[in-house]
Amino acid sequence: MPESITPAVPPTPPVPLSALLAREDLALRRIAGPDDPSVVIHWAHTSEMADPYPYLLGGELLLTAGVHVPAADSRLAAYFDDYVSRIVAAGGAALGFGVAPVHDTVPPALVAACDAHGLPLLEVPPQTTFSGVARAVWQLMAQARLAELRRVTEAQQSLASAAARPDPVPSVLRRLARHLSGLAVLYGPDGTVLAGAGREPSEEIRTALADLTAVVRPTATPTPEPPAALPPTTAVGDGAEGGEGSAGGEGSAGGEGSAGGEGSAGGEGSAGGEGSAERPQPAEDRSAPAAVSASARSMPASNAGRASAAARPVPASATDAVGATHLAAYALGSGEGFVLGVATARREPGDHTIASVAAVLLSLLTGEHHSGAGAARSSALVRLLLGAPPEEVAPLLGDDSWVVVHARPEAQLPDAVAASALGAALGSPLVDLGHDVVRVLVPGGRVPPPQAGWTLGMSADVAPREWAAGDAQAARALARARATRTPLVRHGARPGLADLVARDDAEAHARTLLAPLAARPELAETLRNWLALHGSWDRTAVALDVHRNTVRQRIARCAALLDADLDDPDVRMELWFALRHG
Repeated sequence: MPESITPAVPPTPPVPLSALLAREDLALRRIAGPDDPSVVIHWAHTSEMADPYPYLLGGELLLTAGVHVPAADSRLAAYFDDYVSRIVAAGGAALGFGVAPVHDTVPPALVAACDAHGLPLLEVPPQTTFSGVARAVWQLMAQARLAELRRVTEAQQSLASAAARPDPVPSVLRRLARHLSGLAVLYGPDGTVLAGAGREPSEEIRTALADLTAVVRPTATPTPEPPAALPPTTAVGDGAEGGEGSAGGEGSAGGEGSAGGEGSAGGEGSAGGEGSAERPQPAEDRSAPAAVSASARSMPASNAGRASAAARPVPASATDAVGATHLAAYALGSGEGFVLGVATARREPGDHTIASVAAVLLSLLTGEHHSGAGAARSSALVRLLLGAPPEEVAPLLGDDSWVVVHARPEAQLPDAVAASALGAALGSPLVDLGHDVVRVLVPGGRVPPPQAGWTLGMSADVAPREWAAGDAQAARALARARATRTPLVRHGARPGLADLVARDDAEAHARTLLAPLAARPELAETLRNWLALHGSWDRTAVALDVHRNTVRQRIARCAALLDADLDDPDVRMELWFALRHG
């Protein structure tokens, strides 16, 4: 006897058998088999064949009027036992037996066989036609498809909104975990966990998900050891994400084929799927660790995880299961080895589409922003390390003038992913992540807009040999922006008094005037910020991250060392001129 097969799932959502039984207009009644709410049907199919096995794809509600049943009562038990076993072996989901005109009641031997083989048996009353049952299946599928598309659309909008937040990658992962009621993890090119959201998984699931990422990672690196623990995550529900469903699949809500049609003796009709097809092959061995996309299904996932990139095709996604938990991995389109891993306790229609949308957004957030620029930046870095001046390596980066941007997030310390996303928003991949400040080198001639969730300070346009001066300008602009609670402050570069004095003379005057402060750089920096903020103690304290009393003490010390009246506007003007050229 053939083994049971896994139903060939069509692109339409499955319909719970309980939903069909709840239709009062059909008056269907379950009279045998398990009362399992998880039983679903993928289509309705009418057949009067004594052996329906060759004509079933799996997942059907098989409808019959019993025309094929022999008249001899002595062999009915054996006949129905073989008949039901063949339906179960073909993956049939349930059997509907029509009462009248052939049989007045459902044969007791059929009831016993369905109970024995665990196949739900439905009694179809005389007033309910098989085409009516098929139409009801189609309607329920259409309703499920509409609900699925609505769910996918809402998830797409939610994920896109999350991608626009100041912390886009963690926000996308949190939204994805919430929509899938599971776990979402972003893995780096070396297999380390960069960010995660959802319920903390078990060690077994964590290991299996980390192993699954090797199947889709486009590198020859070995499967990494799973991390000891994921980063702090947000509990969003039980279980984890994973299964592949489909939203917007091919065909209409009811799938291909007709909506039904009364089955006659030996006749075939269908609803929600193809009426006839080649008999499905036995299911693959479920001990294989993963199922991958069509381009790589010929290779076991366990081998694929260890094979080199040159020796195997790299699928875009892969799935696996650990007990009742469904796992999936999605290679991000940047081609740099980032992988999205998801795990969920339930597999629902639309999950695959929602996860794919998140993968596209994460690809944009983590990928290379300027095609072909990686090699040039690498060359520029090497030359700088080997002693080349900035103006010599600048042509490799493609611009003659630059703007230095200092940025600080409003809520939390920046991380690598948030810094990368900020660079993408500003249009530059030249990003430096510090402890509490992100520095970005942006091509000149641009005026980047304020970024939600960030406070920005920008330099004036500077040539490569003035990058260091631009860095100082951006730092001071950021301090002023934070002190005045302004989203973006740009260093002023309009002509002024400084243009009337030669640079060498201005620098010499500044050194002489500020000489008493030369040994105390913190005093000079405090004086600079205090003057820039018009003598405000509170805003200067905010800009310098010190107490306002500290500002008062430092300004008093500056006045004493300089022997100057800092309340005199002429003195302030002269000191400001010196500080800008010192």
